[in-house]
Amino acid sequence: MSLVIYTKPDCPYCEQARTYYRENGIDFVEYDAQNDKKHQEDMLELSGGDLVVPCIVQDGEYVQSGWGDPPRG
Repeated sequence: MSLVIYTKPDCPYCEQARTYYRENGIDFVEYDAQNDKKHQEDMLELSGGDLVVPCIVQDGEYVQSGWGDPPRG
């Protein structure tokens, strides 16, 4: 499984997502979608233009934007 999380600095929901995956032993790659324009473009393409973070992508497929129930970002 390949898990990617697009985040931005100082985002509490991004931190919650990171904590969840770390505590559950799930490896992930994290990209800064605020300061890295290339990764922001990738995130927008995958999410259909949604700027909400964290943006979760698994095995190249968009899963969700935001975190929590309901997802917030």
